[in-house]
Amino acid sequence: MNDMRIGRAVPNAPPVGVAFLLSQVGAHAALGFAKRLRVLGLEPHHAGILRILRSNSGIAQQRLSAMLGMFPSRLVVLLDDLEHRKLIDRRSHPTDRRRHRLYLTKAGRRALNRIGALTVQLEHHLLAALQEEEKQSLLEVLTRIVSQQRITPSVHPAYRQIGKR
Repeated sequence: MNDMRIGRAVPNAPPVGVAFLLSQVGAHAALGFAKRLRVLGLEPHHAGILRILRSNSGIAQQRLSAMLGMFPSRLVVLLDDLEHRKLIDRRSHPTDRRRHRLYLTKAGRRALNRIGALTVQLEHHLLAALQEEEKQSLLEVLTRIVSQQRITPSVHPAYRQIGKR
């Protein structure tokens, strides 16, 4: 029986390419991030929405839905959860009462600060094998790939999958 735990060599493993390695590291990073967020009682989708609201204070729900590539009805469920946790505030649109604008609360900003600290820890752990110049080069290469592939910067593609199962 093969031992497939992380860190164990798989006998006669076939060679893999860059796409597989990116996927493997990405999945490992995502699992590590989710594990760290659980300490705060949060999930990765919470963190992403809070981070977007920090740079887009007052964004309309519809705009956020489009940015994330999510169905508006599914986003409402996530926003309800964040509002219940008192991390965001919904305010009526000044000219259209059917629309809402989204803002971080003080608690939301504090949560983002804690998320930021956890993210720094995760990156330090993930990139421990690299020198500073290599880390910078990796960042530049991945940023170019995101641009060339027309991936929305700073928005995780997993949002498009929420609610599609």
